[in-house]
Amino acid sequence: MSEIFSKSMARNIYFGGSAFFIFLFLGLTWHTVKVLPETDNSAALTEEVILGKKVWEDNNCIGCHTLLGEGAYFAPELGNVYKRFGNSTEAIKGFIKSRPVNGIPGRRSMPQFNLSEEELNAIAEFLKYSSEIDTSNWPPNIQG
Repeated sequence: MSEIFSKSMARNIYFGGSAFFIFLFLGLTWHTVKVLPETDNSAALTEEVILGKKVWEDNNCIGCHTLLGEGAYFAPELGNVYKRFGNSTEAIKGFIKSRPVNGIPGRRSMPQFNLSEEELNAIAEFLKYSSEIDTSNWPPNIQG
């Protein structure tokens, strides 16, 4: 085997492969830097959205739900809940207020967090903001 595969061949494969992957990495980095400003959604970031993110974190919503694929899989994905509820923040607030629905055997139930009107508006605006992020068609279906 040593007469077929020499040290110089191994060195050339190593350096050639390394150069290939370095150029690939640099090319992908350049592409990301070029495309990233086109997907920037920070203009829609308001004080209400920021408060909604704080409410989301304070109540550990990610402990049950996923948001854009991150979080627990106990409850539905909320990255597109605004679209699922007919582009209505009122529907989202009404759903959160109506929790928990007890008495349905075998069904998971969301707890009542007793949020103020300001917090309900903020979480609805945060979920609206989340649904407007360009996620390259993720989740793949409207149900999440």
